[in-house]
Amino acid sequence: MSSKPRVSVITPTFNRAGYLPIAVESVLAQSFEDFELIVIDDGSTDETPELMKQYLADSRVRYFQQPNQGQSVARNRGIAESSGEFICFLDSDNAWVESRLASALQAFEANPQADIVYGDYMVIDAEGRELGVNRMKRYSGRITPMLIHDNFVSMNTTMTRRRCFEEMGGFDSNDRLAEDYGLWLRFSTQYTFHYLPEVLGFYRVMEDQISTDKESRFKANEQLILEFLKSYPGALSYSERRHGLSRFYVRKGRYELSSGRPGLASKELARALWLNPLWSGPWRFAAKLAVQLVRIGAK
Repeated sequence: MSSKPRVSVITPTFNRAGYLPIAVESVLAQSFEDFELIVIDDGSTDETPELMKQYLADSRVRYFQQPNQGQSVARNRGIAESSGEFICFLDSDNAWVESRLASALQAFEANPQADIVYGDYMVIDAEGRELGVNRMKRYSGRITPMLIHDNFVSMNTTMTRRRCFEEMGGFDSNDRLAEDYGLWLRFSTQYTFHYLPEVLGFYRVMEDQISTDKESRFKANEQLILEFLKSYPGALSYSERRHGLSRFYVRKGRYELSSGRPGLASKELARALWLNPLWSGPWRFAAKLAVQLVRIGAK
């Protein structure tokens, strides 16, 4: 391996000793071998420091400890310590398929205009049982108009040119709920994304994950989207902005309805209709909401 690896892999971790070896070993098992793995221990109080010792014999593995400051700070520390031409992230409770790095690099070679390559992932439970491939619709090229209503760029499948971080900075250290979404929104204003329709990794769903708290995520995402639109007023046209927000509020309304809160769902529907009354999405949701309200009234 050269003094500067082709790819830098950054794994932030906090008290995930039970899963960290799976993540680390999935990186070490990659068919493409010119990489460095940087593990940032964000103040773990479990056996993480001890178990990492077995991996340090591999010169590609580097391990850093710091007081707990959150994933954003840990990821930014990893970026600062890295030297690869490309940067990837792998959370410590997830894992990659063996061809993950090779596939992304091949995609860059075939699409030299791309700045960020990303793909699909298999959802697994706490025990590693496969629950199915995440089927979110994903996009290539200028993705800001689509990204504004939902984050479909899965962090653990991304490979990003280093210069993107050098030019636009890293994660918002104050954000602990939607830091990856904010990063991709910012990057989408300047860089080209390429969607690779392959399963590149495994995403573990557990009860204690922040990402499982949908109510908090919707609130954080709404605030993030509105702040983004204020900070980057030229990123979207007037119609793209209103359509994107309308789609977001339809999503939020559907969540409220599924959570048994038809009143809040009606509020989100009103927002969606005001933003884009010519789009069929709010009207379809209105019909579904009406059916639910009739059922509730009939009880």
